[in-house]
Amino acid sequence: MTAAQNPPPAALPMVDLLVLAVATLAFALVSAATDLSGSFAAWALAHEEYNLDELPLIMIFLAVAMAWFSWRRMMEARAEISRRLRAEAILKQTLEQNRRLAQAHVRVQEDERRHLARELHDELGQCVNAIKIEAVGLRSGAADDIARYSAGSIVELADRIQLATRDIMRRLRPPGIDEFGLVAVLENYVDEWRRRLPRARFTLRTPEGEDPGLGETVNIAVYRLVQEALTNVARHSDPRHVDIDLARRRPEEGDGDELALTVRNDGVKENKDPASRQGIGLIGMRERVEALGGWLYAGFRPGSEFLLEARLPIELDLAEVSVPIRTAVGVEAEATP
Repeated sequence: MTAAQNPPPAALPMVDLLVLAVATLAFALVSAATDLSGSFAAWALAHEEYNLDELPLIMIFLAVAMAWFSWRRMMEARAEISRRLRAEAILKQTLEQNRRLAQAHVRVQEDERRHLARELHDELGQCVNAIKIEAVGLRSGAADDIARYSAGSIVELADRIQLATRDIMRRLRPPGIDEFGLVAVLENYVDEWRRRLPRARFTLRTPEGEDPGLGETVNIAVYRLVQEALTNVARHSDPRHVDIDLARRRPEEGDGDELALTVRNDGVKENKDPASRQGIGLIGMRERVEALGGWLYAGFRPGSEFLLEARLPIELDLAEVSVPIRTAVGVEAEATP
């Protein structure tokens, strides 16, 4: 029987009542045709010592008692269903509140990273640059080799600090994402990995035209996912091919579009221990995606391939995230991060 042939749940009580009515009518017709009551009375009279003539009244009482018992159980079942529905509603509300709090946390985290990157650039970067300028001046005017060597060492250390600071800033905040958009930043980031892993062939496929993201939060989340995925590629495998696909699509279920990110790489030595796959990076990626209302899959595929797949709804705009907070008197107030 197909799903179209199954009656809807609302029609089941009517079907049961119809079956009961037809069965009662059929039993009445059979009783009238066979004179069932007369036959039973004659049989009961032959066994008068057992008082079998009282059996119909006993059966009627039993039927009434069973109807009362069924009614009580039905009332209890309805009460239990009501309690479960209320509990599910509270759980759904709590999960939604937790998700919105996680969204607020993600935004606050990115704001803090932006602030730290700006401070590194404005404060530490300027100080190191000033030290380097002073060291270059000392090296140029040094009277002996020891002084020139010391000044040259200071210049080299300043250069190393600048490179390290620039790398930290890049990790804290993807450069150019506000000015050039997600696609351009991803292309530049993948180019860096092409230089780091020249033996691997990196393929990046992105939507043509304007950026597919709708807001800073989603763009940052996609960049972080690609960042963590490529870091794991270099750390845990010796790939020959790394494919990164980014597409905007409309899901089969639900409203609004979603951003689909897929990262595949080969050359992975599959680890048989499932617990070891749940690294901190993977857990962090899953939490970030779920905080935005999406889902993430990461696992091994046949042929020593590792697949990371994420789906993110892109209708979210977390510039103003308000979280309902239940007060002591049960009134919900709005709070912004």
